[in-house]
Amino acid sequence: MSSTPFSALACPLDGKPMQRQGRTWRCDAGHSFDVARQGYTHLLPVQHKRSRDPGDSKAMVAARQRFLNAGHYAPVADAVARAALSARPGNGQLRCLDAGCGEGYYLRRLAEAASKRETALSLLGLDISKWAVLCAARQEHAVSRDRETDGSNWVVASNAKLPVQDGALDCVLCLFGFAVYPEFVRVLEPGGVLIQADVGPDHLRELREIIYPSLKPEREPSRTTPNGLARRDVETIRFPLTLSEPQAIADLLMMTPHFHRASAEGRERAAALDSLTVTIDVRLTPFVRLADNGARDG
Repeated sequence: MSSTPFSALACPLDGKPMQRQGRTWRCDAGHSFDVARQGYTHLLPVQHKRSRDPGDSKAMVAARQRFLNAGHYAPVADAVARAALSARPGNGQLRCLDAGCGEGYYLRRLAEAASKRETALSLLGLDISKWAVLCAARQEHAVSRDRETDGSNWVVASNAKLPVQDGALDCVLCLFGFAVYPEFVRVLEPGGVLIQADVGPDHLRELREIIYPSLKPEREPSRTTPNGLARRDVETIRFPLTLSEPQAIADLLMMTPHFHRASAEGRERAAALDSLTVTIDVRLTPFVRLADNGARDG
């Protein structure tokens, strides 16, 4: 597999293309952004923040890192990698963005799958949490010290304003994250693929039954297809997962929104568990980016 640093970054202030000059990204208007020594670039201007430290906390990122690196969601990652690699244009390089990359697990698994197929890659991981991006950059550097991982592949930024040039991508991943469809359409070239992962109605049901007094009826998923995209067939990834250590159960809870939604009593009930079997229920939906004058189907 050959892998090249992602080069189609756009200035988060004015949207102009940026060029790499040493350890700095610059646009023609003179805006510049330094590559941190840890191997990522901060492209989230203070005026675009809604809080002082947006996104997942350091503790949440650490919990997700432990949980995912243990392989508990490997079937989900494998399905994502298969879908992403199918978006490769002919025999060309796959240019893929993980919009909400967290600590980089799914991009690392994609890179592993691509290496087995000798598929060329240009990857960009983006998250609004600086702790997540820092963790992703450090893990990649630790795994592949001889690979060029000098900040081109990891950025702190927001899905609401992607620092990516128009039509620069073959694939966008939005995995359990904040989907901003107009931005995804803008950065995908026609024929490019958005792969969206959402939880199904039974996802973590057994854990939710423990931490909540009762479960609310599940909402029907929206079948509305966003403008500029064509929906393809949904793939369901469903399997039982047994966690036999209290730390793994705690990590699972902390990496989900349920950690903050549950009461203190609910979290205590989860903390008292020695083992737990939960249902993993994930829906993977591909969308194809239409040509500007294309007709929607699916």
